[in-house]
Amino acid sequence: MTSPGSRVITAHIPVSLADKVDQMADRLERSRGWIMKQALSAWVAQEEERDRLTREAIADVDAGDVISHQAVQAWADSLGTDNPLPVPR
Repeated sequence: MTSPGSRVITAHIPVSLADKVDQMADRLERSRGWIMKQALSAWVAQEEERDRLTREAIADVDAGDVISHQAVQAWADSLGTDNPLPVPR
């Protein structure tokens, strides 16, 4: 039964994954639906953050706010030496 403001989404998943969801639901004493809602919410949040970071990076590049490959390479090459360079900014 759905509650107001919600709807059912159906997905075909491998039996092995469904079995793991069932095992987790049993272990946590939660419903399969609760497990799926938690997993989907976490995935959506992760993808939204990835999209935000990508857009932020593109805006930095468009604004010319970048660090040259040479500066990063020089810094990386200096790691583990007696005189490591500061992190390029």
